[in-house]
Amino acid sequence: MATNPPPGNTFAGTAPPVDGHLPDEGRPSYGAAHACARQHIRQPGQSEHLPRLGGLPNPARQSDRDPRHDPSVRPGPGPGPAVPEREETPTSLREEPTRTSAENTDPDEAEYHTWTGKARGWLLRHLPADKLLPEDQPSYIASWIYVFGMAALVSLVYIFVSGIVLSLNGPSWYHVSDLGRFVNSTHLWNVELFFMTMVVHLWGKYWMAAWRGGRALTWITGVVSFLISIVAALTGYLLQTNFDSQWIAFEGKDALNAAGIGAWFNVADLGQILGFHIMLLPLLVGAIVALHVLQVRMHGVVPPIDAAETDAQLTPGATTATPGEAGR
Repeated sequence: MATNPPPGNTFAGTAPPVDGHLPDEGRPSYGAAHACARQHIRQPGQSEHLPRLGGLPNPARQSDRDPRHDPSVRPGPGPGPAVPEREETPTSLREEPTRTSAENTDPDEAEYHTWTGKARGWLLRHLPADKLLPEDQPSYIASWIYVFGMAALVSLVYIFVSGIVLSLNGPSWYHVSDLGRFVNSTHLWNVELFFMTMVVHLWGKYWMAAWRGGRALTWITGVVSFLISIVAALTGYLLQTNFDSQWIAFEGKDALNAAGIGAWFNVADLGQILGFHIMLLPLLVGAIVALHVLQVRMHGVVPPIDAAETDAQLTPGATTATPGEAGR
């Protein structure tokens, strides 16, 4: 005699149960996950054929939905690895790493595509190590006319150093202290030495036509640095904080007002003059002098007029001396 199925165990569209069990042809298919769920402990009141609501036994092991595709990657009894192992190349057969065109060619022939690369190429072409830090100089450098430029440069360096010391300690130090008065005096003496050597240097280069051989910018930077140094010296005299500087300031303000620049360059304003003297003007002079020195290194020291055609620094690869050439 057939027994009635338990309540809630009737499925729509299936054959009636026989002996309390569903026939095979009418039993619904729940997939591998439902089949695995039958092996787990059922909750009280849970049917034998239904898994726990919202729970899968092991989603990572659903063989019919998520097959494993990694036997070729993970070591195991499957096929070989998807990425073959790299074979070691004998040391004798290894090739050198490929170099870029900019590294493998001469700086004059290299092609650069960025502004940093172009700047690097320009520096390598115009400032190689043998020009930036030369080991020797032409023989005509032994002339005294070439000494005054270096003397002016040495004086300028001491002016910068002593000026920093004076500005850090202030007027109360260099007007009262013995050491302060000494540093203040040497600062003034080097300013005078700087202008003396600069005048001789400029006049000597003028009569030598120092703008020859592409050295026009070298000559221009030297003249401009001399003109700015005059303004810097004027502001220095105005910062003496004594009766001389006061007289210079109030006598010079009328001339500056008549020239129309008194509103921007007020010599009676001690704070403005201090800013000009210890910040703006030294930076300008230092930058222009540095550019001047670089130009000298790029184009070489100007030779005497009679040696202009045989200037070895302007003739790349000139190794054979001619009768009129100055030696190295």
